Amino acid sequence: MITLDCLGLRCPIPVIRLARAMPGVAVGEIVRVLADDPAAANDIPAWCRMKGQEFVAADGHAFDVRRVT
Repeated sequence: MITLDCLGLRCPIPVIRLARAMPGVAVGEIVRVLADDPAAANDIPAWCRMKGQEFVAADGHAFDVRRVT
């Protein structure tokens, strides 16, 4: 699992960092995004839908995304 620490960063930086990290992630691997910006709860799942990635779970300030493609 790869962890991206985006705590303290505001929208859209957590999603931008997730997008930049994805090319280096193996298909099937999970990226955990740590983000405390309230917008991340909507932005990360929306990004997954738009990009064809799997939003796995949210737990507090942790958002797990599985690379599908």
